[in-house]
Amino acid sequence: MTELDPDWNHYRSFLSVLEHGSLSASARALGLTQPTLGRHIDELQKRLGLVLFTRSTSGLIPTAAALTLHPHAEALRSATAAIERAALGLGEGVRGVVRITASEVIGVEVLPPILTRLRQQHPDLQLELVLSNQLQNLLQRDADIAVRMVAPTQEALIARRIGQITLGLHAHQDYLQRMGTPASLSDITAPHVLIGFDTLTEYLRTLLSRHPQIDPKQFSFRCDSDVAQLAMIRAGFGIGFCQVGIARREPLLQRLVAGFEMQLETWVAMHENLRDNPACRLTFEALAAGLHRYISQTTP
Repeated sequence: MTELDPDWNHYRSFLSVLEHGSLSASARALGLTQPTLGRHIDELQKRLGLVLFTRSTSGLIPTAAALTLHPHAEALRSATAAIERAALGLGEGVRGVVRITASEVIGVEVLPPILTRLRQQHPDLQLELVLSNQLQNLLQRDADIAVRMVAPTQEALIARRIGQITLGLHAHQDYLQRMGTPASLSDITAPHVLIGFDTLTEYLRTLLSRHPQIDPKQFSFRCDSDVAQLAMIRAGFGIGFCQVGIARREPLLQRLVAGFEMQLETWVAMHENLRDNPACRLTFEALAAGLHRYISQTTP
């Protein structure tokens, strides 16, 4: 590193101020003193020759230059974390940290027994789980392994198609006792209560176009969180979309409208550079095997 090169600590402080909006809040988040963090920002601005923040009564406001540098600093943070995970995994045996990303409902409802079995077999393994319905960038090493509901399109990835997860319409028995059981999609109209999505993505529009009887305008509860939708179904709020495999575990959840189903393609993907990392390779295989077992056991 030359005299003009900022070190990683400066960029970490820069990201923290962007996220927290003030030196005091950022210093508390990083466990630094406020003068130290302020010195990091001053040195970074000096070495880059840029003004990154302006002061206001409400805190520090990022300049256009700071916003432009933000994604590059995020990439640096992801790369630094990836280096640390890789370093912890070096040596004999299966050890170190593996970072996994998955959708909310897969991470909460499907992966726990798979990861528990994996950790019991390899007690030196450390697992990080990022729950998000957004696609994490494996090439930038936001995560090591991803469980995805769409086919990966990025090159330099090892990807394996696991199969299709079936979704159906379900409701709690308490709801059906109050409102009755619809016999067909055309029966799911007022006063029936429908649980659905707040944001209709292109994928959801494609799915719903195959079943025009389901009108998003009829959703009485809208939320983009699959976990929240599932919680509302369990609470007896109304009729919603649920993985058949999850509903089969719960006797009080009843599947409705025989023949109605939607399919989610399921993939496990990993950066190809990790193929020789024992911890990542073994975790990849454990996820693939566990998800295949889940799908095969729950496919009608």
